[in-house]
Amino acid sequence: MKNSANSLLESGATMPSTSTRRETRSGAAWLASARPEDVDAFLGGLSNNALLALPWMFEFWALPHQLPPEGAWKSWVIMGGRGAGKTRAGAEWVRSVVEGAGPLDPGRARRVALVGETVDQVREVMVFGDSGILACSPPDRRPDWEAGRRRLVWPNGATAQVFSAHEPESLRGPQFDAAWADELAKWKKAEDAWDNLQFALRLGAHPQQVVTTTPKNVGVLKAILKNPSTVMTHAPTEANRAYLAGSFLEEVRARYAGTRIGRQELEGLLLEDTEGALWSTAAIEACRVDHAPDLDRIVVAVDPAVTGHSGSDECGIVVVGAVTRGDPQDWRAYVLEDASVQGASPLEWARAAVTAMQRHGAERLVAEVNQGGDLVESVIRQVDPLIPFRALRAGRGKGLRAEPVAALYEQGRVKHLRGLGALEDQMCRMTVHGYEGRGSPDRLDALVWALSELILEPGGKFRRPQVRGL
Repeated sequence: MKNSANSLLESGATMPSTSTRRETRSGAAWLASARPEDVDAFLGGLSNNALLALPWMFEFWALPHQLPPEGAWKSWVIMGGRGAGKTRAGAEWVRSVVEGAGPLDPGRARRVALVGETVDQVREVMVFGDSGILACSPPDRRPDWEAGRRRLVWPNGATAQVFSAHEPESLRGPQFDAAWADELAKWKKAEDAWDNLQFALRLGAHPQQVVTTTPKNVGVLKAILKNPSTVMTHAPTEANRAYLAGSFLEEVRARYAGTRIGRQELEGLLLEDTEGALWSTAAIEACRVDHAPDLDRIVVAVDPAVTGHSGSDECGIVVVGAVTRGDPQDWRAYVLEDASVQGASPLEWARAAVTAMQRHGAERLVAEVNQGGDLVESVIRQVDPLIPFRALRAGRGKGLRAEPVAALYEQGRVKHLRGLGALEDQMCRMTVHGYEGRGSPDRLDALVWALSELILEPGGKFRRPQVRGL
């Protein structure tokens, strides 16, 4: 069988270009949604050899995040949720650099390193797995597995050697022109293994490596992503739903959707916990609940953005309720919704805050007025002149204001409903010395004001406005 890409090109068949599909969808999706006459024209234009090659032509079937980015990159990080097709992309990339036009022709790479957490995981997932190298290789160029030497050998003489990240020193000595590192974020000795791999990538004109991983907040992954020679593609689990059991998706969505762990494991997002942060991912997940009980009080807190344009800070709008029966030390709070808005004008965020009050039956709206002063209340009154409102002024820095609220979490007195991911990201970047993330933690500020109103400083009086004629 000839090189699959060449076979299709020689056939003269018309198909969506790789660059177009990288931005939109796979060729398979195009084929499934095309008009019958277009499908017939496409398949009818293929030679017999091209028809045989089509199942092995990954460039045609691949999802956009599985296609290598263009440019002279050194590291390609494929980051995604569980089951997003990362392993298949890694295996197919190894094929693309090892195989030549014909089974015996040389490819761009001759010596490849396959690195996983353990040798067993490399063998069972990267080599023999359902999406591994052997399963992806056409019969005429499928490599042989030499178990004694822990390596694959292709018909053209190229080899891929297996390594365990648990044994970083094993990467001293060998040298390669390509590498595939799988699930790097869970390697116990990730930094040492990665460093040794970099010294081993010293063959060829431009050695490259692919990292396939579900993200975790580990230093080595963050360092790789910050490297100027690194490119990244990303996809959630949902992107690969056509190849996943429907019951699997239903189950994980029901259990993890709207949670911080769901954002990591299903959406494939890198969630960073800042060193010294007042909250951690583990602590937030521990306070997760599916439903709130009957609540005695509900407030909407606003950390307003005085300006309203695309470059403005967010306007933090957070809804929190509390059970305030019995001893105040037994009061419990429930964070119900993050209704924050970005780039909204003062009147728009005021409407969003009042709408959140109506949606939850809140009894009061509280807002910081350090920057906007009387303007904040004035804007809110334009939306609802009779709204119960309390103006709050910050007398301490953000970190110091957040510290007593963090203590409530440590005491188990605050619970989170699902769907608060952006707010929780800000929480995990707040330290007692200040915020370590980008921009301003407006969502977190609103949360602090709400919990201060409900638990830390309850009973504040709101001013009812003087309305003419009443």
